[in-house]
Amino acid sequence: MIESRPTALRLLHIDSSARPGLSGRDPRGSHTRRLGARFVERWIARRPADAVIYRDVGQHPPAPVDADWVAAAFTRPEKRDAAQRARLAESDKLIDELLAADIVVVGAPMYNFGVPATLKAWLDNIVRVGVTFGFDRARGGDPYWPMLPAGKTLVTLSARGDYGYDPGGRQSDRNFVEAGLAAPLAYIGLQDHHAIAIEYDEFGDQRLADSIAAAEQAVDALVDRLLLDRRVAEPA
Repeated sequence: MIESRPTALRLLHIDSSARPGLSGRDPRGSHTRRLGARFVERWIARRPADAVIYRDVGQHPPAPVDADWVAAAFTRPEKRDAAQRARLAESDKLIDELLAADIVVVGAPMYNFGVPATLKAWLDNIVRVGVTFGFDRARGGDPYWPMLPAGKTLVTLSARGDYGYDPGGRQSDRNFVEAGLAAPLAYIGLQDHHAIAIEYDEFGDQRLADSIAAAEQAVDALVDRLLLDRRVAEPA
């Protein structure tokens, strides 16, 4: 009898914090980097054969979309010149990473109620007509459709200086982080979304410590649940 081996999965791990270190380990380290590292470490401990694609847009931001990018993206591939192909090369690479991933783990700290500009630049590079979403005027009232393969999962790991940004909270109407990621990614086909956040960073008291502990427990539980939900066999 031939034993079936578990299919290797790919994680795309994106950090976007301007802080380079991890909280709890490095001075002024990032909470989102801490949560992202914990997620990936726990996953790989359970499934060491899986691959991790790591991209740090906080330290190495993609070039923002400009007029040359737009002109190139809206030119048919066969009609693009060398300069246009070069302008889209980074976008091509970022999209390839997303297409290859089964789990997309994004560290997304709240900056002025939204995602960091570097993370928005990543989004703008991967939401691209004819590649990750389709458009056809002939479809009438529904001319757009997602083009990402089904089955991908998005995990958003955030951190906030204040508190009360979760649904029903005192500032939920000011939280544009999770929605700012979930909406454009669902638009291109990534609809399975899970979110965990640390709050009270600016207070620095026991509430922050409790929020960190709760978020770390939630990360551990989410890893376990995703592995179970996907019915992913673990190596013996």
